[in-house]
Amino acid sequence: MKHLLSSSAFIVLNKELARQVGLKEAVLLADLISKEDYFISKGMTDGWFFNTEANIEADTTLNSYHQRKCLKTLRKLKIIETKRMGIPAKQYFKINELQVLQILNNLSDKKSTTINKNKEIKITNNISNRRNDFVFEVLTFEYDESILNGFIDYWTEPNKSNTKMKFELNKTWKTALRLKTWAANQKKWDKPKANLKTMSKLDAQINEWQKAKELL
Repeated sequence: MKHLLSSSAFIVLNKELARQVGLKEAVLLADLISKEDYFISKGMTDGWFFNTEANIEADTTLNSYHQRKCLKTLRKLKIIETKRMGIPAKQYFKINELQVLQILNNLSDKKSTTINKNKEIKITNNISNRRNDFVFEVLTFEYDESILNGFIDYWTEPNKSNTKMKFELNKTWKTALRLKTWAANQKKWDKPKANLKTMSKLDAQINEWQKAKELL
């Protein structure tokens, strides 16, 4: 049997499931199953695995609004569970495989259907999966999610031929050192913004004082 749900350079959907839960919901579920399979291959999951809104949007084009809407539907159907864990907090997911199979079996006159993630879902070694490896590594570091997402978005930008990402074009690369520098620079970039806000407030107070003085 061909893959029921899979995600590599493209996403394969089960048509009947998409009709039952919705197209966007089926796309999101397929992406989450692919992500779960990735964590399983790394021996890094007990059923729960994490992902970010930015990473999901990069893989599926679903923005944060549509993601929340789809997750609400999938939770209501008891297909997935979600919770926030860790410091900083990350969104974790758990897929109810039996519920997915039950929906598929009901839609196909109770035909025997199985999902063997280790054997049936095959992921080729393409840029999409290299990006997943990179994202997985970056998200293991303890930085604010905004810093991690900005770092990921910048360094995973593909070249014109879509064969390599920006970080792969460097002769030497150490994620920990690059991320440390990125976080330090982020603080420098944010500081002038904070100063500008302070100065703007001060200027406003001075203007008010001058206006009041003129009225005297």
